[in-house]
Amino acid sequence: MLAAIEVDIDAEGRIRPRNPIEKLPVGRALVILLPDGTEDGLVLAEPALAEDWLRPEEEAAWAHLQPAR
Repeated sequence: MLAAIEVDIDAEGRIRPRNPIEKLPVGRALVILLPDGTEDGLVLAEPALAEDWLRPEEEAAWAHLQPAR
């Protein structure tokens, strides 16, 4: 099972979890470096998600939630 853990990396390259956890699990990890000041990973995903969001099928699926025009 995949899990995401938000971490900070200090000037020496040490990784520290942002939220307290007992200990990091043994195994492999993928580290994605975010630009400084990026607190919201959704900002990075928006261009990829926009391709799906802007399809006509999506508009039709959510039309019942839109105010009458």
